[in-house]
Amino acid sequence: MDRKLWRRCRKLAGDLDLPEPFDPAEFVRGVAAGRGRPIELLPARVIGGPCGLVMSTDRADYILLPANTSALHRQHILLHEIGHLVCGHAGSVDVGALLPTLSPELVQRVLGRSVYTEVQEQEAELLATLVAHRAARGHEPEPAGDALVSRGLALVERWFG
Repeated sequence: MDRKLWRRCRKLAGDLDLPEPFDPAEFVRGVAAGRGRPIELLPARVIGGPCGLVMSTDRADYILLPANTSALHRQHILLHEIGHLVCGHAGSVDVGALLPTLSPELVQRVLGRSVYTEVQEQEAELLATLVAHRAARGHEPEPAGDALVSRGLALVERWFG
């Protein structure tokens, strides 16, 4: 992971309004308002496959969340999927090249994040982690400087190898 990605995610996470105290439902409402479109959460029993899924339609963004996991894990999955939306990953796939006989809108709805690149997954995961860290910290000031960036990069490198 490079410094540019780290800095982008820090900026995106810092620009998000987090409710105090942190409330996931309120956070989702705020992100939806900022995007100017609804975000609907869809709990489901997930067996195999991705833990979460984000799908965009003309009407709304939908986030599928596993109902059969802990509340903490579900919250992290939610933040990860919100990360995809905030980072602008939805609609970034060239679906016409993948499946030329189907409409791009239909393919995007069905594929969700299963075709995101590794960098996009790292970006969404890093953003989710930074938002969770901010939420846990409350209004405590963020440490700054290259030492923080270096420590953060080393930690993320350990997570992603």
